[in-house]
Amino acid sequence: MRREGSPWQGLGTVYVKELTDHISSIRMLVLEILIFLIGCVIVYFVIDSIRQTTAEDPFVLLKLFTESQLSIVSLQFILGLMMPLMAIALGFDAVNSEHSRRTLSRILSQPIYRDALLAGKFLGALTTIAISLLCLWLLVVGLGMKWLGVPPSGEEVARSLAFMGITLAYAGVWLALAMLLSIVTRSAATAVLAALGIWLFLTLLWPMVVPGIAGTIAPPDPRYAMFGLQDPVTVQWAEVLRRISPNDLFNGASLALLAPDTRQTSQIVNLSQWQGAVLGAPLPLTESLAIAWPQAVALIAGVIVLFVAGYVAFQRQEVRA
Repeated sequence: MRREGSPWQGLGTVYVKELTDHISSIRMLVLEILIFLIGCVIVYFVIDSIRQTTAEDPFVLLKLFTESQLSIVSLQFILGLMMPLMAIALGFDAVNSEHSRRTLSRILSQPIYRDALLAGKFLGALTTIAISLLCLWLLVVGLGMKWLGVPPSGEEVARSLAFMGITLAYAGVWLALAMLLSIVTRSAATAVLAALGIWLFLTLLWPMVVPGIAGTIAPPDPRYAMFGLQDPVTVQWAEVLRRISPNDLFNGASLALLAPDTRQTSQIVNLSQWQGAVLGAPLPLTESLAIAWPQAVALIAGVIVLFVAGYVAFQRQEVRA
């Protein structure tokens, strides 16, 4: 049977409903308050060390995202941990909750196709995360201007906004994964446990097992070990395997954007990037974006692949009244 009309009919309705539900939900309110408090605490504790570099550092406000003081970790590190949790919290019951409430068949009986339903749910949750990131960015920049008395330059604004864009793409990967698990599992508890398990494995365990896997695929040459060096082939394999983790991609892209003197994010030294370079000299914004571009493309590709996988699974799923 050929369907009539646009497959995106009703997308706006689903999008607005999902966005309203997420913003007004207790779950989202708790996460936003938690991120707000953590952001305020981190900015407060790092402000003293940043004040000492105000005179000579042209990118002082970027240090609000990367600086750490004593046992307080940086805001970049916190976002790397909190964004997956927020995305999973918004997506783990996106579809299976409709099954459990027996409302999915009622929604699809309206002039709303599955395409619009799934896309509306994804875009609604992603917009919620984007609004939270924008509010956090305004909070950090505002506190920095108030306590440091230094207005941000145009390049600092561009770099920090690009970092927020990378963070949004990073969150989108976990949101798409959570929605995929919500589609293939009928239990919300199973979906959230599976998503958290994958997140813990890729973030904490995967970096520890990568050297062993790389050494098995490409055993290091003993001649390099005699001189205390690493085999370039083994290092290259470890680099490729490590980038399977979205957290590694996020950290690499963030480092290139927030630390203007970063010339490479890979462990493999590229001599052409260091030819004629002045150590400690900041790179132009365009060159930093070029360094962060491969990781950003990989994150966006991960979002697309996971969303398409969920889309195919949802299209083939039987919906009963």
